[in-house]
Amino acid sequence: MSLLSVKELSYVYSQGTPFEHKAVDNVSFEVSRGDFIGIIGHTGSGKSTLVQMLNGLLKPSKGSIILDGVDIWDKPKEIRRIRFKVGLVFQYPEYQLFEETVEKDIAFGPTNMGLNEEEIKERVRSAAQFVDLKPELLPKSPFDLSGGEKRRAAIAGVIAMDPDILILDEPCAGLDPLGRDILLAQIYQYHKERGNTVLLVSHSMEDVASVCDKVLVMNHSRLEMFDTCERVFSQGERLASMGLRIPQITAIVDALIDAGIPLQKGTLTVENAVLDITEYLKKEGRL
Repeated sequence: MSLLSVKELSYVYSQGTPFEHKAVDNVSFEVSRGDFIGIIGHTGSGKSTLVQMLNGLLKPSKGSIILDGVDIWDKPKEIRRIRFKVGLVFQYPEYQLFEETVEKDIAFGPTNMGLNEEEIKERVRSAAQFVDLKPELLPKSPFDLSGGEKRRAAIAGVIAMDPDILILDEPCAGLDPLGRDILLAQIYQYHKERGNTVLLVSHSMEDVASVCDKVLVMNHSRLEMFDTCERVFSQGERLASMGLRIPQITAIVDALIDAGIPLQKGTLTVENAVLDITEYLKKEGRL
């Protein structure tokens, strides 16, 4: 049985008014436990609205979201419990910080889960360590942290709840290349160590290709594609028609293949491309 089943999901903003706008239109898909899924699409395609429905922040205009066999809106008064199971890290998550200290901010979720003090402390310690926040930062105000530290503190606050599904909406937005690589590595490590399901919303095809197993493509409020990274990114022309592109290294390797060099089509990372090209050059006696 799937961990998460989305059935004919739609959401309409300002329904019944002259400003009515359908942000998500009849979307259906299933997510298994342990999946690492990238969610891509052009601006306004419905990505953020979709993940806010999965987290229970928005109630669908139509359709259902089944988590562990139960419709999350069966008991509307208990919807807050869903947010402990489906943790959402917003774009620019540092704006989620609000407590007096970093420690209290990370502890906010576990505290509201009703955990005892000892368990809360352990979760705060573990989450802070996981995102590489030094212990000496915990007593400080979150507003005294650097931009990268704020980002990690906000993510730690969601990780501390140990959600079944962790959703990150553009977590690397605004970070420099090094900060982005570090954060992506931490998210990937989190997924590998805990085995929790991760959904990563991103405009960066390179980020998605480097860490995700599957890709969900939104286009004009509808689900356009949902498949493995290799299969999705092998359809460059179709993605281009939606205002998207394939990873740069994939495009380079495809161009080399078109020029007659027998490389592996659908290469997604620089590391794999280097291995493939090196093997080719060895066979040709050029190395």
